[in-house]
Amino acid sequence: MHKVFALLFFSFSVFSQNETLVFSLEEAIDYAYSNNKLALDSQSDVRMAELQKLETTATGLPQISADISYNNWIEQQISLIPAEFFGGMPGDFIEVAFGTQQTLNGTVTLKQKLFDGSYLVALQASKVYLEISKNAKEKTLSELRKVVTNAYGSVLLAEENISILDANIAVLEKSITELQKVYENGLTEVENIEQLQLTRAGLVSARNYNAILKNLAYEMFNLTLGLDIDTPVNLKERMEDLVVKVLLSPSETSNSSLENNVDYKIALNNVRSNALLFKLEKSKALPTINAYINGGYAGNNNRFNFLDRSQKWFGASLFGVNMSIPMFSSLGRSAATQKAKIALEKSERALVNTQQELKIKIKRAQNELAFAQQDLETKKQAQNLAKRIEEKNQIKFFEGLASSFELSQAQTQLYTAQKQYMEAMLSMLKKHIALDVLLNPNPIN
Repeated sequence: MHKVFALLFFSFSVFSQNETLVFSLEEAIDYAYSNNKLALDSQSDVRMAELQKLETTATGLPQISADISYNNWIEQQISLIPAEFFGGMPGDFIEVAFGTQQTLNGTVTLKQKLFDGSYLVALQASKVYLEISKNAKEKTLSELRKVVTNAYGSVLLAEENISILDANIAVLEKSITELQKVYENGLTEVENIEQLQLTRAGLVSARNYNAILKNLAYEMFNLTLGLDIDTPVNLKERMEDLVVKVLLSPSETSNSSLENNVDYKIALNNVRSNALLFKLEKSKALPTINAYINGGYAGNNNRFNFLDRSQKWFGASLFGVNMSIPMFSSLGRSAATQKAKIALEKSERALVNTQQELKIKIKRAQNELAFAQQDLETKKQAQNLAKRIEEKNQIKFFEGLASSFELSQAQTQLYTAQKQYMEAMLSMLKKHIALDVLLNPNPIN
C-alpha cells in the first residue's frame, strides 16, 4: 500500500514538473511581481520597515519589567560597631552580622516617556523609512516590468525568426526540387542549383543559430519570472499582437507624471529624511522627561522557607520623575546641526535637479518611441517591397530572364528586410514600456 502511494506521489510530482505554463505579457509581469527574487526581497524590506515602525512606536509606550533576585550569603559580611554604644569600653568594637543569611526580592517597574524630542522625530522618521522602502519596491517593480517585457519580446523575436526562416527554407527546398527537374531536362546549368543550395545552407545555419538563441531567451525569461530555467512555458501573444496594443494605447503625459515617477518620490523622501535628521539634531538640545513607578516585596530568612505561609514579606513602592537637561557639548551639537542643515539643502537641490532630468527623460523617451513607430512603418514597407522583388525574380529566374545570382541577391534582400522588421517591432515594444514606466506608477502589492 505504501508503495502504491509512493508511486502515485512520484507520478504526480513528475507531472507537475513537466506541466507547461502559459503566459500573456501582463500575466508574466504579474507572476514576476510575486515570484521574482528581487521582488520578493523588496517585499521583505517593506515588511521589515513596517516592523521597524512598530518597534520605534513601542519604545515610547509603557514599558513593564519584572526582576526577581535570590541571595544566599555563603559567609555573611561583618560590620564593626563601637562597643561604647552597648556600654563597652571606648575604642573597642563589636562584630555584628546584619540581616539574614538568605533573601528573596521581587520587583515590578513601570516606565513611561513623558517627553523626548528624539523619540518624536524617530516616530516621523520610521514613517519616512517605510515610504522609502515602498519607493524601493516600486523602483524594483518598475525595472522588473521592463525586464519581463524585454524578455517576453526576445522570446517572441526568436520564435518569429525561426518561423520565417523555416518558411524561407521550405520555399527554397521547393525551388531546388523544381530546378533539378529542369536541369535533368537539360534546360539549366548546375551552377543555378548550387547557387540556391548555397543560399539554403546560409538559412539553415541562421536557423540553427536562432534555435540556440531561442533556448537562451526562454531560460532568461524563466529566470526573470522566478521560475526554474528548465520549466516549459508557452507565450499566448505574438509580436504583432503586442505592437497593435501599443498603437491602440499611446502613453500620455499629464501634470501628475512627475509626482507619480518613482525617482521623483525617492528624491522627495530623501528631502524629508534629511529634514528629519536636521530636526533630530536640534531636538538633542531639549530635555527628556521620564516617569517610573515600581513596587516589590522582600523576604528574609536563615533557611529557604520562602514558600511557607509563615514567611513574612515586606512591601515597598516608589514613584519618580526624571528630567535630563543637556547643558554644554563644547559646540558638538551645533556642528552636528549645521552638518544636517547642509545635507538638507543638498537634497533639496537634488530634488529640483531630478525634476529637470525627468522632464528630459520623458521627452527623449517620447521622441524615441515616435521614431520607433516611424521606423517600424518604414521597415514594414521595405519588407513588402523586398517580398515583391523576390517574387518577381523567382518568376524571371524560372523563365530564364534572370540569373541565379540575381535571384540570390533578391532573396538575401528579403531575408534582411524580414529580420529588420521583426527587430523594429521589438524595438518599438521596448521604447513603449520605457516611456510607460516613466509616466505611470507601479502598483504596490
